[in-house]
Amino acid sequence: MSEQPTRPNAETRAAEREEADRGAVADREPTTDEAERADAHRADPDVAEHEREMAERGANQEGEGRLP
Repeated sequence: MSEQPTRPNAETRAAEREEADRGAVADREPTTDEAERADAHRADPDVAEHEREMAERGANQEGEGRLP
């Protein structure tokens, strides 16, 4: 393996740009079983409240390492 860095050509840069611009998508549709299980699952309201609280704490964080 060479110790010299390589320089990507125009084709490589175009492929990387195209990949970066592509949005995230699922590789397949869910199976019937997967869809039924997802529909049957309900979020716990206590967990949702905890997530909101943690998001607020993070947004209002102060202290060492925090930029003014």
